[in-house]
Amino acid sequence: MTAPRFEPGPKAGGPLVRGFSGRGFLVDGVVHEGALLTPDNAKPWHAPALADLAEADVESLLGLEPPPEFLLLGTGAAMAFAPRAFVAALEARGIGVEAMDSRAAARTWGLLRGEGRRIVAALMPL
Repeated sequence: MTAPRFEPGPKAGGPLVRGFSGRGFLVDGVVHEGALLTPDNAKPWHAPALADLAEADVESLLGLEPPPEFLLLGTGAAMAFAPRAFVAALEARGIGVEAMDSRAAARTWGLLRGEGRRIVAALMPL
């Protein structure tokens, strides 16, 4: 008996983080100190302090159709927890929040988009 072959699905398009530069991210040839990523584009983001993060700071990521499954939140150079009010506001819209350091969030973005997952990311500077 042979093991079934894994047949990967089609690659999802969209922006790809190709590396890190100083405090920022190299996304499709452009360096962004902070970045907002959707399946279709990447935009620079002037991120607030993590403690001040509010739903309005990522509003451009939340109104997509179909809505994202969850937001990958890169919290900077170190992993930190997102403010409870921020998480509650997104969960009320049916969008989960996964917080991790920004380098891990950038790598996770590539993996999950490669699987075709409907996600968005907000990456704070390193």
